[in-house]
Amino acid sequence: MSKKLYLECRSGISGDMTVAALLDLGADREALDRALRSLPLKGFRYEISRVKKAGLDVCDFNVILAPELENHDHDMEYLHGASHEPSHGHAHGPSHGPAHQHRGLGEILEILDQGEMSERARKTAKKIFRILGEAEAKAHGTDLEHVHFHEVGAVDSIVDVVSAAVCADSLGVAEVLIPCLYEGRGSVRCQHGILPVPVPAVANILEAQGLNVSFMDLEGEFVTPTGAAIAAALKTGDRLPGQFKILKTGMGGGKRTYERPSILRAMLIEEEEEPGRDQIYKLETNVDDCTGEALGYTMQRLLEAGARDVHYLPCFMKKNRPAYELAVICTADRLEELEKIIFEETTSIGIRRILVERSVLNRRMVQAELPWGRASLKVCALGEREWAYPEYESVAELAQKAGVPFGEMYRMVQEAAAKQSGEESV
Repeated sequence: MSKKLYLECRSGISGDMTVAALLDLGADREALDRALRSLPLKGFRYEISRVKKAGLDVCDFNVILAPELENHDHDMEYLHGASHEPSHGHAHGPSHGPAHQHRGLGEILEILDQGEMSERARKTAKKIFRILGEAEAKAHGTDLEHVHFHEVGAVDSIVDVVSAAVCADSLGVAEVLIPCLYEGRGSVRCQHGILPVPVPAVANILEAQGLNVSFMDLEGEFVTPTGAAIAAALKTGDRLPGQFKILKTGMGGGKRTYERPSILRAMLIEEEEEPGRDQIYKLETNVDDCTGEALGYTMQRLLEAGARDVHYLPCFMKKNRPAYELAVICTADRLEELEKIIFEETTSIGIRRILVERSVLNRRMVQAELPWGRASLKVCALGEREWAYPEYESVAELAQKAGVPFGEMYRMVQEAAAKQSGEESV
C-alpha cells in the first residue's frame, strides 16, 4: 500500500501555509536550505518557527525581505473596499517605488534553472509558475509571453513556490489528494482597484485546472493565487479513500487573522482496503469512424499512461454502422489523463465514467531462477489454495534466450517456481 499526501484546505491555502505544513509533516529541511541558498536572488532570508493559531501549535514559514523588497500583507485592511490608502507596496496594495519587482515568466524560469534541486521539484516549480502565468494573462487580456508577474514575481513568492516544490518532492509521495479549496467572500484592494473574492487570478486557476471549491460565509481572501497554483500543480486526485490510516499530520499557519484561523493541515495517509474487495473505474465510449491504426495507438498510449486494462468490443451503432466500444479500466487518480488521451486520439465526443466494485484475489509477485535468467510470476490465492501465473514479458524474454517455444518456456517457469516454493517450505 503506497502512502498518499492529503491536503485539507478548509481554511484556504497560500504559499507559506503549504511550505509550513509540509515542513511540519517531515519535509527535508536540508534540501530546502540548499535549494534556497542556490537561487540567484538577493535580499531575503527565511525562518522556520512554531506559532500559536487558535491555541494550536503550528509551524510557520516566514520569508524576511530586505527593507527595499519588503512586502506587507494589507489584505485585511482592504477587505470590503476600505477607503484608506496603503503606506507600503504589496501584492494586494498599490505599488510605490521599487517595493515590487515585476518579472516575466522567462526570467523566473531562468532563476529556477539555476537552483539546486531535483528535476522533479524543478518541474513542479515551473508548472506552478506556468499555471499562474496563464491565469494572470487571461485576467489582463494578454498572452503568456507578455504577462508580467506582480506578486508572484517578487522574491518572497519565488521563495514560496520553490520551497513548496522542494518540500513536496522530498516527501516522496506519488499521489496528492486535494478534495476541495475553501474560499471566503468580500473584496480586496489590489494594484488594479477593488476586486471581488476570489480575485480574478484565483478564479481563472479554479476554472482552468478543474479544482473543486466551496465558498464559506466568512469575510476574507482565504485562497491566494500562489496557493491555488500550488494546489493545481500538486493535485493528482480529489477523492479520499473510503478508509485509511493517518500516518502523520503537519499543520502550517498563515499570516492573516480571520474569523477562521488560517491553518493548512497536511496528512500522510495509507489506504486500508477490504480484503478481496475494492473499487475501480470503467471508462466507455463508442466509435464508428476511427481507423484501426488509431485505435491500436490509443490502446498503447492508455496502457503506458497507467490504465489497468484496455479492450475493444465490436458493436453496431445508430444508422446500422459497425463500430467498436472502447473500455478502459483504471483507478480514480488516472481518470483525467486517460480521458484526455481518448479525446485526443479517437473521434469520441463523450465518455461514460462508471464506478464499479470488484472482487479480487489476494496476490503477490515471486521470482523463479532458470538457467537463462529470472522470471516473474503472479501468485494468486483463494483460501488455502494457491497457483501461479508467469508474467508474459518474463516468459517471452527467456523463450528467446533459450530458443524454445513460448508454451514450453511457460511450463518450465511454472515448474521452477513450484520447485523453489517446495524447497522454501521444507
